[in-house]
Formats: sequence, C-alpha cells, structure tokens
Amino acid sequence: MKFKSIFTNSFGILLSRVTGFLRDVLMTAVLGASMWSDMFIVAFKLPNLFRRIFAEGAFTQAFMPSFIASKHKGVFATAIFLRFFLFLFALSLLITFFPEPITKLLAWGWSDTKISQTAPLTAINFWYLDFIFIVSFLATLLQYKNHFATTALSTILLNLSMITALLIYMKQDPKSVAYALSFAVLIGGFFQVLAHLITLKRLTLHKILIGGWKYRDKKNIKEEEKRFKSLFLPSILGNSAPQLAAFIDTFLATFLITGSISYLFYANRVFQLPLAIIAIATATVLFPSISKALKNGKETQAYENLSKAFWLLSFLLGVSMLGGIILSEPIVWLLFERGNFTALMAKETANVLQMYMVGLLPFGLSKLFSLFLFASHRHLKAAKITLYSLGASTFFSLLLMQSMGASGLALAGSIGGWVLFILTIKEVGFDKFITIIKSKKSIFFLFGMLIATVILHYFNLYLTQLIRH
Repeated sequence: MKFKSIFTNSFGILLSRVTGFLRDVLMTAVLGASMWSDMFIVAFKLPNLFRRIFAEGAFTQAFMPSFIASKHKGVFATAIFLRFFLFLFALSLLITFFPEPITKLLAWGWSDTKISQTAPLTAINFWYLDFIFIVSFLATLLQYKNHFATTALSTILLNLSMITALLIYMKQDPKSVAYALSFAVLIGGFFQVLAHLITLKRLTLHKILIGGWKYRDKKNIKEEEKRFKSLFLPSILGNSAPQLAAFIDTFLATFLITGSISYLFYANRVFQLPLAIIAIATATVLFPSISKALKNGKETQAYENLSKAFWLLSFLLGVSMLGGIILSEPIVWLLFERGNFTALMAKETANVLQMYMVGLLPFGLSKLFSLFLFASHRHLKAAKITLYSLGASTFFSLLLMQSMGASGLALAGSIGGWVLFILTIKEVGFDKFITIIKSKKSIFFLFGMLIATVILHYFNLYLTQLIRH
C-alpha cells in the first residue's frame, strides 16, 4: 500500500480543510447563522456539491478505468473533455439567464421574495461548476501518473480567495458580503485551474491532450466513449452518498426555522474533515493501483491492499467518530462561537455534529469497499446501493425532522450511511469482509475504542469546565 502517497494526499487535504475552517470561522463571525448566510449557502450548495462529487472521486472512478483501457488515450481524453465542458458551459449560460427555477428547487420551502433575492447569487456561483470540471479532469490525468499533491492542495486557493473577500468586505452590509463571497468563488476556481495546468505542463502530460486534439478525427473511439457513458452517471450517483444526503438535508431544512441550513452546513464541514483526510485521501491513492491490479488479474494483491487500508481507516475513523460525538461542544465553541455566531447557535450546531458523526465510520469504510465495485466496472450496482441508502436517509429525515429539527436530518443521514455500508459489503462479498475482521486486530480495535472513549470523556469534562470559566 502506498503510505507515502496517502500521507501526501492526506496532508494536502488537511491544509485545504484548515484554510476552509478559517474561511468558515470568519464567515460565521461576519454573517452568523442568519438569512444572508442561509442564502449564500444555498447558492453555493449546488456547485459545492459538484465540487465534492467531481473532485473527490466520482469523475475519476468513471474516467480512470476507461482511460486505462483506452488504446488512444489522448483522443479519448480530449473527446470526453470537450463534450462535458461544452455541456456545462451551455448549462451555466442557461442558469445565468433563468436562475430562479434552480434556486426554487434548492430551497423549496422559502418565500418567493427570498428566492428572488437568492437567485442572482445562484447564477454567479453556478459558474464554478465549469472550473471544477476542468480541475477534476486534469486531476485524473495527474493521478494516472501518481501525482496527488496539486489536487489535494488546490482547494486552498478557493478558500484563500473567499477569506480575502471576507476580510475586505467584513464591515459592509450582509448583502455585499454574500455577493463578494460569490465572486470570490469564481476567482478561486480560476486559480485552481491555473495550478493544474502548470503541473500538467511540468509533468509533460499536456502532450497527451495536444496529440488527442491533433488525431481526434483519425482514431475510432466510439466503443470507448460508449463504455465511459455507461459508467459515468452510475459512478456519480454511487460515489456521492454523503454529499447527496447533505444536499437533501439542506432542501428539507428550508422548511425548518431560520439558521437550520447554517447549523447543518457548519456541522457538516467538521464531519467532512476526517472523512476527507482519512477515507477520501486513502481511496484516491488506492484507486489507480486497484484498477490496474484487477485489469491485470492480480486480485490477491488488490485485496491485500484493501485489508491494510481497512484497519488503518477503522482505527483513525473510529477515534474521529468518538471524538466528534464526545467533544462536539468544545469543537464548535473553538471553531465558530464568536462575533455574530452566538452560544445558542453553537449549541444547536454541536447537536447536529453529534448526529453526523454517528455515520462517519460507515461512510468512510463504504468509500474504501466501493473501490472494488468501480474498478470492476460495477458502477450500476454501486448506484443502486446509493439509491437505497438515500431512500432510507430521506425516510428517516421526514420522520425525525419535526421532532428533532436539523439534528434529526443529520441523524437520518447517518442511518443512510450504515445502510450504504452494509449493502456495499454485501455486494463486494461478506466472505471477504469476514476474512478481514477474523484477525487479532479486531480485539486491538475494540480495546482501542474503549480506551479512546474513556480518555475523550475526561478530556471533554476538562474542556467543558474550561469553557464555563
């Protein structure tokens, strides 16, 4: 297993998430959990959803197996890029002229006045989709050559752009801040593309695209394109359970009290940190090697990597899950409780964070086991599993949201995560899962979780007393 690459990718993602937290801390201080923070988050939700889906593996898991199998890699890559980019560009133009319908879909429970105020922000933010697709496409080419650092670090550029906007406009009215943040999203996206282009040139990978453009009419890639199309949509759906669950949460939260969207957003930001730096970073590094191993008939080697990664993720995600549940109040207090973000807002966000953290372990391990579905071209099966998971999540959201509010939505998402994990294990093979856990490491894992619970409990008591004084 490529521990060095995993560490590099994790470290890059960690730095990106740290700057993301700095951005969120500043945003909570400036906007709090208010109407304008809810409006910006809704406008940013769709492009941010696609950023996570595209950048954190879904596009790669459809494109990579097809790219590896392609006999004309440059032509294939160029054709896929042009078709996607032209479609997204046309869609962005459409949303620019007619932003209210998509805003209404994102915030169905809002009034027409609030929708009309949010619609211009949606139109601006939507263009980030074009930038993030280019980033994801170039990132896949870099991953094929086992280069992960640029992609892992590039989100820093987005965060720095938004932080700069907040610092410049923090004394302005909330509406000006929301618009400044929206334009900052586009500036950050531009610099993310630029960073990938520079790295592509440095690694001489640009020659693949130049050659692909040059010979685009001379090579027959119809079968390769057909294979990719059959994998793409199932891959997007199958790889996006936590992101889609959070998206559904935001939609349903528009029917709850003001601030609910912000509570979910900030709590989910904390939840996404360990998920990204542990599970997504590991899966991103392992996927190219697993795809190549299965293509070359080296199934034993692929499952050995799975076993090693399973225990690494189990220990790290298990401790993170316990930490997030037990230390939720100190975490939110430390990160967000300042300026316009009051103690009551922090308490509500901490409750939501606890419910999200219940699903950290299953979502993270599902990410690992699903690699084998994508690498063996079982994208449609992965998509069906995700639909079952989202169905369970939506059912429990409707059941719990009235009695528990935003916390009920977060808990429902975690329940969906456990459904996702169980069904993914079933598809990969319970026998393989049993083989992995029939190990002395299981005893060490349980003992380690018990010790971690005790330590975190007393640490929480100490921090709680410190906060109160």
